[in-house]
Amino acid sequence: MKPFALALALSATLASGAALAGDSLVQFNGAIGVDPVGGIANGAPVANTVLGVAPGGRPWILRKLRARVEADGSISAKGSGLLFSGGDSIGTRGGVTQVFATLFCSGVAHHSPFVDLDLAGDFVIKGKLSAVPPSPCLSPVLLIRNAGGAQSWFAAGIPGGDD
Repeated sequence: MKPFALALALSATLASGAALAGDSLVQFNGAIGVDPVGGIANGAPVANTVLGVAPGGRPWILRKLRARVEADGSISAKGSGLLFSGGDSIGTRGGVTQVFATLFCSGVAHHSPFVDLDLAGDFVIKGKLSAVPPSPCLSPVLLIRNAGGAQSWFAAGIPGGDD
């Protein structure tokens, strides 16, 4: 009976280790579109700057976002409906053709490769971040940004996995 119990315990230990090996460093499920005005001070608008990154010049929406970053810096993200939510270009991506993600861990930036943004505002990011983020990633923030021009931010991921 002892060999069977030992084999069972060993199997359970190996299975739990395999499950942990597939765990992600950080996940995001859902998004918050940017409002370029973060507030009013002394009667003037204040830009909605996040961790030193300026907002896009108009309001944006990102209908769906799921993103996962692994401990080795691999990123996988899928966004749907990154579109203007105001102005004459409402419901379009305007002239934006490429985006990228920036993961901040404790305020330190790690960038994904640039990817195409289709006419419906959909994109898929797969690749490696510019540097391997620390583990654990404290105070994680994921920004979806314009790959052209000033590389302003359009949307932020909501931390957390599946609900």
